[in-house]
Amino acid sequence: MSALTFQQEPQTGDSWDALVRLWEETGAPEGCKVEIIEGIVTVAPTPANMHNNITEAVQRKLYGVIPDEWGVYQVQSVAVPSRKGMFIPDLLVMARDVLSESEQYVPAAAAELVVEVTSPSNASHDRIAKVAGYAQAGVPLYLLIDSFAPGGPTVTLYGEPCDGVYRMLQAGKFGETFHLPAPFDLKLDTSPFPTP
Repeated sequence: MSALTFQQEPQTGDSWDALVRLWEETGAPEGCKVEIIEGIVTVAPTPANMHNNITEAVQRKLYGVIPDEWGVYQVQSVAVPSRKGMFIPDLLVMARDVLSESEQYVPAAAAELVVEVTSPSNASHDRIAKVAGYAQAGVPLYLLIDSFAPGGPTVTLYGEPCDGVYRMLQAGKFGETFHLPAPFDLKLDTSPFPTP
């Protein structure tokens, strides 16, 4: 099943608040991921097992290196109003106390790391719109695990956001070991990642 995208003009114009209200009121089946990508509400089905295995492997490694005050979240919405975005990263690392600030979403700027694992239906969002959105929000690290890259599965680590643009810190193929810099200082072996 592929992602469903639809665009509907908010009732009160094109304001961020009206767009968020539309997002909140979107009726989607339980478990579906409802996001706003560049002002368009998208609904995607639950991820495939391969996707979940990759996400779980990364999450397991992150718990060994993060401070006790931080959490690793899989279904937390993060807002990037300047890009008309409400993203739900596959993994989000941030301080736990940020969650008390909002019931529905948190500012993307609160993230220490976001991880996206591509699916066939939304890979371009992860490769383009979300890279730009997370960089503009100042998220320090963005790890893109692209199982469906045209030349074969790849991993790209972005960091050092400046003026809304990331610097590519490391890129390679599944099977290589990636180093997530401080505050993580994590060596992530990608060889166990399943491939399509």
